[in-house]
Amino acid sequence: MNGFAKPFSAACAALLTLGLAGGAEAQEQYTLRFNHVLGPGEPFHEGFLKWAERVDERTDGGLTIEVFHSAQLGVEEDIIEQIRQGANIGQNTDAARLGNYVPGIAVVNGPYFVSSAEEAYALADSPTMQDWQQELAEQHGLKVVCFDWVQGFRHFFTNEPIRTPEDLDGLRIRTPPAPIWQESIRALGAEPTAMNFGDVYPGLQQRAIDGAELVYPNITAANLNEVLSHANETGHILLVNFQVVSSQWFDSLPEDYQTALVEECRTAGQETSEVIRQASEEAKAQLAESGMTIIEDVDLEAFRQAGEKAYEALGLVEAKNKVQQEIGAQ
Repeated sequence: MNGFAKPFSAACAALLTLGLAGGAEAQEQYTLRFNHVLGPGEPFHEGFLKWAERVDERTDGGLTIEVFHSAQLGVEEDIIEQIRQGANIGQNTDAARLGNYVPGIAVVNGPYFVSSAEEAYALADSPTMQDWQQELAEQHGLKVVCFDWVQGFRHFFTNEPIRTPEDLDGLRIRTPPAPIWQESIRALGAEPTAMNFGDVYPGLQQRAIDGAELVYPNITAANLNEVLSHANETGHILLVNFQVVSSQWFDSLPEDYQTALVEECRTAGQETSEVIRQASEEAKAQLAESGMTIIEDVDLEAFRQAGEKAYEALGLVEAKNKVQQEIGAQ
């Protein structure tokens, strides 16, 4: 027995070492610091917290999402650049900003592109959209986790009634700083003015802008009805939000963590989209009760026709038609 005691002990020690190493690897933890510009009272924030909770449960704490509201980690454009460099940061963004890297994907943010949440969810099955996402990941370091977060129809909020594109003539309307957004608002008749969401309230107070185009819950959450008197129901953009992370960071995750991150993103997104739909109705009623004038007799056909100029200006007519055909949009 003495002849093989030492080799046996050495073998046991080696197996024990491998076991401990394997255990350490299995217990490796990952953290995603997720940033968004909306306030803690917004439905999206609650939705992101649910996404984080479910991912934590599915990965037994191996993947943690820390959610930061009100742009606590920084402004959106700066965060996206950090993501591209491989940081473990996520951002709620939109196709307009992603179009700065892959121009075609910006069509999702164009005027009257999709008319329902169901059409927005169908975008995931569009071959063209899949190609654009692959290009974002491989060439620009941006991994789209999902885009099932539909923030509702955007309307023009001003201090005068808007019923036709001509009524917007000369008005400075706040928009995010992205070409499709700028061209969309310009095509619809207004003068686009790039401004961060957090600057909208003081911008209106200081008359740097004449209005904004947002969803109803944005107005109530940020108390913008204190500086805006009219809600004009143009419904010009059904805002589809994209959750992006670093493709480099995403690829470093275990495969089951990747699956959990994506699947729970879609589930929480679609649930939150329904909450948003209900919240929009409630916010509209609340604003009307507080004295805001709701303009419902808008010439939508005139706005739709005007919106086509945005796609023409950016050379996106073909891309728009192709994706709409793939998802069966009207």
